[in-house]
Amino acid sequence: MADGAVLEIRPANEAACEDLQVVFGTRGQGARCQCQRYKLLPRENFAEQPVEERMARLRAQTDCGNPEAIVTSGLVAYLDGEPVGWCAVEPRPEFPGLRHSQVPWAGREEDRGDPSVWAITCVFARARFRRQGLGTELVLAAVEFARARGAAALEAYPMTTKAAIDEELHVGTIGTYLDAGFTEVTRPTKRRAVVRIDF
Repeated sequence: MADGAVLEIRPANEAACEDLQVVFGTRGQGARCQCQRYKLLPRENFAEQPVEERMARLRAQTDCGNPEAIVTSGLVAYLDGEPVGWCAVEPRPEFPGLRHSQVPWAGREEDRGDPSVWAITCVFARARFRRQGLGTELVLAAVEFARARGAAALEAYPMTTKAAIDEELHVGTIGTYLDAGFTEVTRPTKRRAVVRIDF
């Protein structure tokens, strides 16, 4: 982060919906996904769903523009008042796509429906704000966000290598989580880890 820059991270319901779209942009994987990859039900086909539908779902999930909302699905980072980053963090059962993914569960006996375990499924910064430590700041904020809302633990499923395409890096890199105090639990594949922090 540049010297003197002011970073603020807010629950997404306290962000304007327009700010969310500034972060997700109009091109690239973030704009296409709208953080819906892990939110879709098994019977839903990501490729067949229009981007406009994904945008509408994101607005509903975050309850953006409603600071009085009790729940939201993530955090928005602002640098000197400009929206620059996003982190998806909720109780793990709120991500139906995780339930059927092999990565979170390989080699572990976990209650997949336990709402006291939260998860981070996406953390990213807009292109010109990357490599400035924003990911780590978002993860640290997610830890406090989950803890304050009664989570017993927080998990994530990051890449173990930076040699990845942009579409893979939305889960973050393992170093970001280790720097934020997470511990590696398992390494279900050569390229993915499960990391966790217990409260």
